[in-house]
Amino acid sequence: MNRRTLFGVVCVLAVTLTGVANVSAAKGKKAEPETPLTAAGEKLQARYSEMLTALQAEIAKALPAMDEQKKSAYLKTREAELAAAAELAKRQKALDTCRGAAGLLEHRKNWVSKATAAVAAAEEKVKQAATDDARKAAQATLEKEQKNKATGEDELKKSLEAVEKAKTEEPQLAEDLKVAQAALAKAQANTLHAVNDLNLNAFLSSDKMDAPLVKFVVLSQATPRGLAEFAQQGAEQAALVDKLLADDVLMVQMVSADGAKAGKYGQAMQIYTGIQKASPKAGEGLFQRLALAVSLAHATPIAQSNPKAQTDAPATVDPVKRYLHFEKAYLDGELDPGFKDLTVWEYRNVVNGDEPAEALAWGREMLRNYRPDHIQTSDYRWRYVEAVRTEVRYGSQDVKNDLPTLQNYQNIIANGGVCGRRAFFGRFILRSFGIPTVARPQPGHATLAHWTPAGWVICLGATWGHGSIEGKSDLDFLAMTQARKVEAAYLEVLRAQWAGDALGEKRTFGFHSGTPDFWNGVALYRQQAIIEKAKAVALAAVGTDIGEANESKVKEVVKALTLTEADRKIVVGPRGVITIPAVACSKPANSTGKIRFMQSSLGGMQLHYNRLGGAEVFEYTFEAPAAGKYALVARVATTSADQHLLVAANDAKQPADIAVPFTVGMWGKTPPVEVSLVKGRNVLRFSRTEPVKGLTIKDFTLTPVK
Repeated sequence: MNRRTLFGVVCVLAVTLTGVANVSAAKGKKAEPETPLTAAGEKLQARYSEMLTALQAEIAKALPAMDEQKKSAYLKTREAELAAAAELAKRQKALDTCRGAAGLLEHRKNWVSKATAAVAAAEEKVKQAATDDARKAAQATLEKEQKNKATGEDELKKSLEAVEKAKTEEPQLAEDLKVAQAALAKAQANTLHAVNDLNLNAFLSSDKMDAPLVKFVVLSQATPRGLAEFAQQGAEQAALVDKLLADDVLMVQMVSADGAKAGKYGQAMQIYTGIQKASPKAGEGLFQRLALAVSLAHATPIAQSNPKAQTDAPATVDPVKRYLHFEKAYLDGELDPGFKDLTVWEYRNVVNGDEPAEALAWGREMLRNYRPDHIQTSDYRWRYVEAVRTEVRYGSQDVKNDLPTLQNYQNIIANGGVCGRRAFFGRFILRSFGIPTVARPQPGHATLAHWTPAGWVICLGATWGHGSIEGKSDLDFLAMTQARKVEAAYLEVLRAQWAGDALGEKRTFGFHSGTPDFWNGVALYRQQAIIEKAKAVALAAVGTDIGEANESKVKEVVKALTLTEADRKIVVGPRGVITIPAVACSKPANSTGKIRFMQSSLGGMQLHYNRLGGAEVFEYTFEAPAAGKYALVARVATTSADQHLLVAANDAKQPADIAVPFTVGMWGKTPPVEVSLVKGRNVLRFSRTEPVKGLTIKDFTLTPVK
């Protein structure tokens, strides 16, 4: 740790005004070309620079005086904690290596087994060789396989010895690991105690310095030049910057939510003002938080994902329309119940998608029609996003069938994809219902993480500690989200970070993202204390076994539903039209792994034929008022093309082929096919053709053909 930065008041004023780190900007991206400043712009830059200098001096003077002995004690405990963490990592690696010996043994046993079979096959080829050349080639292969077998046997011998050694060493290594874990816990407790001894609680718990701190952060993240480039455009833009810098409450809200994207505070203020003009509701409560989130997330325009055929579509997402879309969706009762209580920071992870508003509306309607059970589930870990597991086929073989007329996410659910496309769809459907979500890549694999009332959870990948979010450790993201749940206390974390910004410290996102300087260290230990006090528990990842697979190995428990007589009632109309609810099956009588009965958004119940697993026949037994030919039509919803449904009436030898339309998740009807019924009892038997794809059926109608 560089001790010269600790409360380096002398160094504060030496920080160049244009060199203060933009902590909200993405790292590693090519900087945008600077807009030349006009004479008015240069004056504005000088003015903003003077503000920044004055704020630095004010903050430095107001920071609490430090006891050097206590500061030194903190540094020593921090160094001891780092040493304990390194020792724990060393002990963990040793134990993992020891336990890995057994796995390596199995690998080498398999190696020798295959090599033995290969040698036997090569020996047989030598015996069967009909010519000298064939015998020579077979002999060369045999010698190669014999050499491979000998190498494998040598390695197997080493593994056997390693396993025997591991049996002796593992108990001690496991005990050493426990000792190292206890030592680290003690070191962490000592550091937390040392942080508390610094007597910073009064400063961190008070909002007295919030105004100068957040104003400094806004000016430094935006940079005086960046604000001047925006403000020099005209009197309206300059007035927006002045209005922002005079609104302490708004600046606290902005900075607490991670600030404007890429430090574009002028642009964020312009969007925020535009939203206020567009909606009278945007000034208070959840709508004000939502408006601010949109403004911050869209301060740098977000490229819009459009159908390839829609060449005249907007290139970027309209932020005002994005706000209005979610405002209306909430008022119409279409979003998740938890949406109303989200923070500004959480909202920005809902509204920052690349999809146009019509795609969001489609996503909600599609799921309500096609898989309402994914909306109705009480399991927030899988709510909405379970559509990836059940509907988005793993594999890229059908991606070639993407249609230029469809939205990207409509093509994904129709034709599947590998991990990237599946994670993209998962995040899209979560955003559609107002659930915060982020991309969470891990080595060689794309996954996602999303909000639940109990905390954030990873879907479709390894658990916490094996991936990154926004280029940083996912463990640091997890810690931040756990502390943010205690919103009032989290302000203390932020105040320490803001103080560090004013002293020129580099922001440290978490303990896994680098060694923090003084104030950032204080922030992270305060965050840790909040997490421990709240007894926060990390949610285990879900869908780890289907990240790169089409079907889960975990056996799903299918819950039986109670169907009422009304749900199963078959109706004969006055003109002899028979209407059969899809759930009025005589076989199966209730949900199976393949056929699911579920509540319908249209009222009553509906049937979903699962794409996963083997085929299953379903039947309906009913009374027909008269014999004759009937036109059979099914009301269906589908999300993929090229589907067929076969129907046989009363054990007909040749079933009729029903071409199921591609409805893109909306309700539609199949073209009529003729079936012959007898008067009285009839049985309709339905089956599917390969490949089986997901199909939702509301009901069937049988209309007499005259």
